[in-house]
Amino acid sequence: MEVLRIEGGNRISGVFSVGGAKNAVLPILAAAILTDEDVVLTGCPKLLDVNNMLKIMETLGCRCAFGGDGTIRIQSGNANGWEMPDELSKALRSSIFMMGPILGRFHKATVTYPGGCEIGQRPIDLHLKGLRALGVEIEETHGMIYCNGENLRGGPVHFDFPSVGATENIMMAAVLAKGETVITNAAREPEIVDLQRFINLMGGDVSGAGTDEIRVRGVSKLHGAAYRPLPDRIVAGTLLVTAAMTRGEIELIGAVPGDLGAVLDKLRQAGCEIGASEAAIRLKAPEKLAAIEVSTQPYPGFPTDMQAQIMAMACTAKGTSVIVENVFENRLSHAAQLRRMGAEIIVNNRTAVIRGGRLTGARVSARDLRGGAALVMAALAAEGVTVVDNLSQIDRGYEAFENTLKSLGANIVREEI
Repeated sequence: MEVLRIEGGNRISGVFSVGGAKNAVLPILAAAILTDEDVVLTGCPKLLDVNNMLKIMETLGCRCAFGGDGTIRIQSGNANGWEMPDELSKALRSSIFMMGPILGRFHKATVTYPGGCEIGQRPIDLHLKGLRALGVEIEETHGMIYCNGENLRGGPVHFDFPSVGATENIMMAAVLAKGETVITNAAREPEIVDLQRFINLMGGDVSGAGTDEIRVRGVSKLHGAAYRPLPDRIVAGTLLVTAAMTRGEIELIGAVPGDLGAVLDKLRQAGCEIGASEAAIRLKAPEKLAAIEVSTQPYPGFPTDMQAQIMAMACTAKGTSVIVENVFENRLSHAAQLRRMGAEIIVNNRTAVIRGGRLTGARVSARDLRGGAALVMAALAAEGVTVVDNLSQIDRGYEAFENTLKSLGANIVREEI
């Protein structure tokens, strides 16, 4: 078993260039199936989730090459599969993104229910409801979803909740459909804007991403493209919070301040000095962090993907912080692991009350991607040595996390035990 062994006490400081966003790369990879011409993506992170997505695409007949410099080349001209592999789909929540583009290109799809982090139910009802609104016939049986898209066409789609995945899936399904699709109560995340840019670069006609209404006018064909996905705002946020809770000073090159507005606001409330330009964010932490109140919301609210990390920071702040998780019902499991390190946290349903104080090293386990990152961050601020296991969760979203932290001053090693 691989673990991270971390000795706390060092400040996380320095300069770091933020790479491409996992949550932008995955749907863009899925969209590459919509063209039979070559697609080249640059600046992509080497992550378990990205590798699993490429394996899924290869089972559908695509040829994929992932270079050491973060360049991914996709040749989907010979793609002819529409049945998703069961095991890989269960390992990757974002496999559900494949349903829309497979339907758009082949007018049929067979998929299994996706896997990923156990942070809540995350039902795919919104995906299926949206596809049915576009004329797709769907049968769910024996754990499989069978989709017939012979009558796929544009139409109105309204979401009861602004789901990121469902918004992206319907965008991709509608790109090659006849007519116009109007998505209302659409999610507004920056990764959706990035997907729109990529689709339009291939010759699509999508507008409105970043607002709650997106219009997709169907086109007959898409061509190949070369594209660089946007920087990872969650990785950037994670490093900013890590520097804050270790009383460090950091500059992130490539980070987009506008994509992190809610996170930067909470860091300022905690007492951090924040400087921002168009292509960089700088943070200087105070010696004593102040307590904060956080309530997660869909973008542009505070991101649920940063909730665990901000909880770790609250464990080191002066006073009592309150965090409310409004997006996923089971996304507070990291609180129990933080308690093993001496954190004082009371959880009631979706609310966590954290009394800041001293953390000490312990043996802890990553239960999900962002919660795992939070444990590593807590270890960096703790007294003594912490061992974090179940690293496959962390590796899903952070490329060589220990190397990044080591370059910024952490005393951390990955080892076999």
